[in-house]
Amino acid sequence: MASIVGGRCEGSGGIEIGASGAVLGSKAQYIGCMQWPWFQQLALRLPSQCAVCHAWPAAPVCESCVQLFAQPCVRCARCALPTPEGQALCGNCATSEVALDAALAAVPYAYPWSKFVLEFKFAQRPGWARSMALLMRSAPWVEPALDAADMLLPIPLSRARLQERGFNQALLLANALAPSKTKASLLLRIRDTPPQSSLSRSARLNNVQQAFAIEPLAQGAVAGKRIVLVDDVMTSGASLSAAARCLRQAGASHITALVFARAERGT
Repeated sequence: MASIVGGRCEGSGGIEIGASGAVLGSKAQYIGCMQWPWFQQLALRLPSQCAVCHAWPAAPVCESCVQLFAQPCVRCARCALPTPEGQALCGNCATSEVALDAALAAVPYAYPWSKFVLEFKFAQRPGWARSMALLMRSAPWVEPALDAADMLLPIPLSRARLQERGFNQALLLANALAPSKTKASLLLRIRDTPPQSSLSRSARLNNVQQAFAIEPLAQGAVAGKRIVLVDDVMTSGASLSAAARCLRQAGASHITALVFARAERGT
């Protein structure tokens, strides 16, 4: 596989992100008065430690750790949970109606990737999105799904969550996967909800009901389209399923969920 390159972006502080993912304004303690594109390109070229084994110098994840911890496995075609060899669907997806037509994941949400994702989102590591996208592209069936897609839609954050975090991790991943197909403002989050990680499975399902909508001025944009929904982690699948139902009501013809990591138990 291609060498994984990326950089670290240290610090915190609120920043304002435009629809394209670009920084519109930032606090001095974050990157001072430097322009974000210039800073990001510099960060991608700086040597770094592997976040897993701490080899130096290395990309965010070195090639040895990728080979050790990112081996593909057989997954359910509808929810991306692991399944036995030769079994296309898990028991639940084989017997229940599922909002998604397909689901793809690069790695399990387990060591070392669970820690990696948390640092990506909460320790200001937006530069890691490029490395994560390379791993996602390396997963089975991802390249054909991206080629066939009319558009990539990142799962949106609420305004409050975006201001708190400084960036939408799903948007960064989508832009790293297929920038020309990424539509950042078509799918909207219209209801702020508690973090899914703090809720039980049943509460997660209820938490995101009616949380998404299509941009009012683009109601016909998804009709008949093949869409890839992008997020960093799929746990219960509640958010992705809620977004898929919204898109289905708007006429989307095929919806694939693509995530970096999949929780193995779907809890």
